[in-house]
Amino acid sequence: MIARIGKVRLVILGALLLAAAWGTHFLWGWYGPGPLAKDTAFVVPDGASIGSIASKLEAEGGVASASTFRARARLLGTTAPIKAGEFSLPAHASGSTILKILQGAEGAMRRLVTVPEGMPAIMVQERLMAQPLLTGTVDVPEEGTVLPDSYEFRRGEPRKAVLARMQAAMTKTLAELWAQRSADTVAKTPQEALILASIVEKETGKPAERRMVAGLYSNRLRKGMLLQADPTIIYPITRGKPLGRRIRQSEIQAVNDYNTYSMTGLPKGPITNPGRASIEAVLHPAHTEALYMVADGTGGHVFADTLAEHNANVAKWFAIRRARGDL
Repeated sequence: MIARIGKVRLVILGALLLAAAWGTHFLWGWYGPGPLAKDTAFVVPDGASIGSIASKLEAEGGVASASTFRARARLLGTTAPIKAGEFSLPAHASGSTILKILQGAEGAMRRLVTVPEGMPAIMVQERLMAQPLLTGTVDVPEEGTVLPDSYEFRRGEPRKAVLARMQAAMTKTLAELWAQRSADTVAKTPQEALILASIVEKETGKPAERRMVAGLYSNRLRKGMLLQADPTIIYPITRGKPLGRRIRQSEIQAVNDYNTYSMTGLPKGPITNPGRASIEAVLHPAHTEALYMVADGTGGHVFADTLAEHNANVAKWFAIRRARGDL
């Protein structure tokens, strides 16, 4: 009798030890280091399930077994959904860590394409085409339809989809800013605001000057004066890219729909993609009597209300250029 009891206890003890060992193995397989040899980018497509992701992880070396990953995820993981995107899986990441990353508890990789303020449409198209992680082709967008900003994208995303987000952002931003415009803006339509903002964007690299430059050009438009903005000469020649040389006299005199040295009023369209700040400047221009401006040698401009003041400022600018050896 006593011997039988002893055998039963041994069987029970063995079963408990076996269960403990299995439990330890099960937990270690979830919380212990995984098989990834190095940091790895892992892409989760839209609509992916835990089952399809487990198989993809096994195929790409993220987990040893898709079936055990699924089982452990159901028993030990949370019920939060898997998120689409591109994620960075660290070397030897545990199954628990991988699931948390794919559920978004830890950050996904951010891939950005940036359109700086004042980048013309032709260069936006070139930047999108140069991004190797995007797919498909994209045409040069209409000038002024892209809002300068940084845009996230997913590996393999169509270039047209990214461009559509850029254009939707401009449409939304322009509508919002137009609704908040001040009564003294010279722009009669959102498109006029966009055109004038593109000139302001190209004329000054100093954020603090934007409203002043907008006020100056607003004054010239009201008086029917030529805007005489150099970037409008360059645009028909290079489509907004840097000219790389001085403007020729023949180009100053050229008659076309953009050159504001040979026409009054605004060009027929934007000459670049203006940023939010330049659009705001046009819709809320500085209260000024200024009609003229010239470079001041520091990257900014000096402004004048009269031609006599302007001529004196121009003489100072030429003196600065002679001292630099530019003339």
